[in-house]
Amino acid sequence: MSDRSRLRLVVLRVVVVSILLTLLGRLSYMQVAEGGSYQSAASQNRVRDIISTAARGQILDDRGVALVTNRIALVVSVNRSQLLSKKKGGAEELARLSRVVAMSVDDINRITTPCVYSLPSGKRVKAIVGCWKGSPYQPVPIKSYRSDDIVQVQRVLSIVERQELFPGITAEYEPVRDYPAKTLAAHVLGYVGQLTGDDIKQPKYAKLAPTTAIGRSGVEAVYDDQLRGQDGVQKLLVDKDGNTAGVASQTPAIAGQDLVLSIDAGVQRAAEAALQQGIATARQTPDTGGGRSGNFKATTGAAITVEADTGRVIAMASYPTYNPADFVPRIPAAKYTQLLNAPGHPLVSNAVQGTFAPGSTFKIVSTSAALKSGAYNLNSYIPCPSSFLRKKNFEGESFGSLSFNVALIRSCDTVYYQIAYNLWQRDGGTKIAKNPAEYMVKEAKVFGFGKKTGIDLPDERVGLILSRAGKVQLYKDHKKDYCAGAKNPAKSAYIRQIDQENCDHGDVYNGGDAMNFAIGQGDVLVTPLQLAMAYAAMVNGGTLYTPQLAKGFLSSDGTVRTTLPPKVAGHLDVPAEWRNYITNALTGVTKPPGTAQGTFQGFPFSTLDVGGKTGTAEVDQNRKAPTSWFASFAPAGKAKYVTIVMVTEAGTGGTTAAPIARKIWEALYGLDGAKPTLTNGQTPGSLPVVRLDGTIGPPGTPIPHRPAATTSPSQAAGSGTQSLGLPWAEEARRSRKSPG
Repeated sequence: MSDRSRLRLVVLRVVVVSILLTLLGRLSYMQVAEGGSYQSAASQNRVRDIISTAARGQILDDRGVALVTNRIALVVSVNRSQLLSKKKGGAEELARLSRVVAMSVDDINRITTPCVYSLPSGKRVKAIVGCWKGSPYQPVPIKSYRSDDIVQVQRVLSIVERQELFPGITAEYEPVRDYPAKTLAAHVLGYVGQLTGDDIKQPKYAKLAPTTAIGRSGVEAVYDDQLRGQDGVQKLLVDKDGNTAGVASQTPAIAGQDLVLSIDAGVQRAAEAALQQGIATARQTPDTGGGRSGNFKATTGAAITVEADTGRVIAMASYPTYNPADFVPRIPAAKYTQLLNAPGHPLVSNAVQGTFAPGSTFKIVSTSAALKSGAYNLNSYIPCPSSFLRKKNFEGESFGSLSFNVALIRSCDTVYYQIAYNLWQRDGGTKIAKNPAEYMVKEAKVFGFGKKTGIDLPDERVGLILSRAGKVQLYKDHKKDYCAGAKNPAKSAYIRQIDQENCDHGDVYNGGDAMNFAIGQGDVLVTPLQLAMAYAAMVNGGTLYTPQLAKGFLSSDGTVRTTLPPKVAGHLDVPAEWRNYITNALTGVTKPPGTAQGTFQGFPFSTLDVGGKTGTAEVDQNRKAPTSWFASFAPAGKAKYVTIVMVTEAGTGGTTAAPIARKIWEALYGLDGAKPTLTNGQTPGSLPVVRLDGTIGPPGTPIPHRPAATTSPSQAAGSGTQSLGLPWAEEARRSRKSPG
């Protein structure tokens, strides 16, 4: 054998030995170092998880009336990933499904197509509006049917009966949200929606089933953790053929807690009805102000009633509204687009997300600021001419010299123009002072304006309280926009003039800015809720509360009851003498010669004395009617409730907002033939109760002795909520009845 041949054999042996050593090393690594993980993976391959969805908690009013509950619906879902594996991407299957559910194939495709998906080439594509935001491997619900709709249910069940014709398509009974009160309190309640791909990336949602519904807006979103409960998991052992061999473990579902709101369904219904009727009346009323013609447009509105001594919200209405049931199980893209583009933006809560100039309702702040400046006192008399520095009083009235009391009752603007101008001069006028007193701005912040109230609703707006320094910064940020707007022919002459002034000297805080601020216009914007909490603090002794909608929680069996106490946000730095003076003055607004005397003519003040303040906030002098406001409280002297009403493009406060407020007060106390919504003018002092049969009873309902409660370790660890372990518990949970 030649040397060359020997060398080749040696190399071959080395290669073979190396390969063997590598294989032995890999085998050793897999069996020893990684043996545990592979054993776990093998175990997982023969274990299948069956998820039992927890019943979502109900949302109840303060007396136990169900505002949101659950119902069983037949939900049709499409698994797009399975359909795509069929011939022509499942075109035949989709055509058959289209006929069954009465939806076009295009609509089904749009609904089930992921918002971002990959083409065969690997290119990522963004789909059109209305696409599926969840996982592409997750069944997408496309339509639901009420279980009592026998004709439709029988038709849809053909999907189950002929599954070979509908691969990747399911029709299953599932619990979905139901709204017994229809659209009542829609902006407060909110709606739910299934998890999306972005949601699953968040740690708090990582362990949830892909089909889990979570709160998307309103209290559904804020209290999602409490309402959602915990899903149950059954781990099934399966053999290599997929047959069930046994149960490895089982964790029962824990139903979500019922959320009890401070909202009273009766007051809420009265507020919404009064607001809607008032807006309808305004739209039939001629608008003759400012050279305008036609009727008031009355585009949007809000009405709020709060407990003055707790900050709890009794009613919160917003117009226009929407139907939360449209989101069950998934809102069609066309419907959602329609809601987004509809006049008045129905999905926006004007009570907490709308910001508006408050007009003369803001004068409680201006009065307190004037007194705090030291330049005025409770004995001061100030002239009320028809105009001051070319700024006119409303409708050009002139009333001589007035006390603060009468200035508030008659709502004299020129009184507050003079006060604001005087304080503006003391701060240096147009000069940039190093430490301006800015009494008006600072007092507005004392009353809680310019910051969120902290209500338990998402996306609350801050509003605007603009100081001298703030105006300089605003000018720096928007100078280009101002200058461009001044030359934009698409804008009205009035708006172009304002833009030109801001372009030229928008960083100068002039006397006009200060005067507008004093009467709640110009550089001041508030939400109706902010105004409600400010008035509540004025009449309750000076406590500024954080408004609350949640009053407490009930476990599904009623054994655990959690009451949420009121939250104090701060205290008004306003002496009691001044608060009492201002409050007493406002009781004269609803009587002659007050600006709301016409609205409250014939009102039974001996039964319920109502105080208040009208507001008429100018917007665009060339095109829009004023925003109508009325801030009110009762009983005067020891106020229990505050009611705020706001309607845009609706004229004076006495014309539109005050009549709406009067109807709410009449409903609250059962006046003028109205059925009282509250018992003796009181809200319940305790939470509703869960009866033994699972139904909800009003606060104070007597309950016989309950069976001894039992708690499983998983339940105790999960939520601390006890379950009676009775066979009827889950059934009652899913189909609760209103109190009776």
